Amino acid sequence: MFQLKTAFIFLFGVLISLQSLTAQNIPSKQTSITPSEQQILKSYERWSKMKDDWPNLSRYKAANALVPPPSKNEKRVVFMGNSITDAWIRISPEFFKGKPYFDRGISGQTTPQMLIRFRPDVIKLRPSVVVILAGTNDIAGNTGPSSLEMIEDNLASMAELAKFHHIKVILCSVLPAYDYPWRPGVKPAEKIVTLNQWIKKYAEKNNLYYLDYYSSMVDERKGMKQEYTVDGVHPNKLGYQVMEDLVEKAIQEVLSRK
Repeated sequence: MFQLKTAFIFLFGVLISLQSLTAQNIPSKQTSITPSEQQILKSYERWSKMKDDWPNLSRYKAANALVPPPSKNEKRVVFMGNSITDAWIRISPEFFKGKPYFDRGISGQTTPQMLIRFRPDVIKLRPSVVVILAGTNDIAGNTGPSSLEMIEDNLASMAELAKFHHIKVILCSVLPAYDYPWRPGVKPAEKIVTLNQWIKKYAEKNNLYYLDYYSSMVDERKGMKQEYTVDGVHPNKLGYQVMEDLVEKAIQEVLSRK
């Protein structure tokens, strides 16, 4: 109920702003749009898209339809995540080239959205392994307030779905972040530490692989090392290289397990 009320308040503010833009004939060839007005338009476009397809099931629908069943000896891997996973294949395409690796990240997504699309974007692709990297956008409040318990429940549900379908699970630590550029003041650093502690314990208790990106990428402020990031949250090329070495080791280890 609180999220619905918040959404209505947000939408009302956006509509008022858009009415103002319309009254000024924005956008037009003669009138420039200020950065704040651009943000309003982007927010409205994002809200409008989410209204019609909240988990963004349409993003990979066509691509998934073209994926054939795995070949006899294929060890398919699906990467489920948010913008960190979404950008991976663009910034480091050579990591995916020639491998049975499928990037199914969607920028901005939270764990409830991923849980809804877990079946079409993971299970139906019939992978041997799923790599789940999620939770930072929940902490940022991208789709409304989320407690750590809510994030944990969604991660556990994805892991349980995968195990039920005989898919080996790699649960990744949330990457370090001192602050979020799009949501300053949230102070995520300690929350990420606490969430990662839970992910590690859950993985150990349920015989899953815990992939610790965090320890290799964190700085003294509990943010991401500057040399590994473009904005304090998203990895750069070097950051992805660190992650690639770690995830390749994890994939080989879980595939060797009986």
